[in-house]
Amino acid sequence: MSATLAVAAAPAQATTSCPTGWGSLDKSRAVGSTESVTNARTGHHTCYDRLVVDIPGAEKADLGYSVRYVDQVHQDGSGRLVPVAGGAVLEVRVAAPAYDIDTGAPTYPGRVGRPLPGVDLDGYRTFRDARFVGSFEGDTQFGLGVRARLPFRVLRVDDRVVVDVAHTWK
Repeated sequence: MSATLAVAAAPAQATTSCPTGWGSLDKSRAVGSTESVTNARTGHHTCYDRLVVDIPGAEKADLGYSVRYVDQVHQDGSGRLVPVAGGAVLEVRVAAPAYDIDTGAPTYPGRVGRPLPGVDLDGYRTFRDARFVGSFEGDTQFGLGVRARLPFRVLRVDDRVVVDVAHTWK
């Protein structure tokens, strides 16, 4: 009597192909909105960590931004240094106020120099710190501490500005 041994093939392990070519140079778009920033939130994905700045009611065409690596983040107007932890720091500027332009009342609950409200970066591969820097003359600033100077991209999605920072250079 002979025994037959059946061997099941192991399922192929899916490999994730992460995007490349974003680079780490400054990225900007010179337009602006009078609609107000109401929220900033983060998420972590397979290939990148993400910062999303919500500007409800803003038209995609009016979403302006400037995102760049800096040695330190200084608050517009006062010049105050806002310390941001990480191996590298991205200054994220969104061309929209974090206050009501008619009344001056804040529309975003962030406090200058403090971590972003409701953001917990535990378990993130790239993000180390996320700070509200302030809002001055229609621009709102954030400081994003990352593990190292890594590639990033900036997207405009509906009424949001999205900053993705890759986990690696590969």
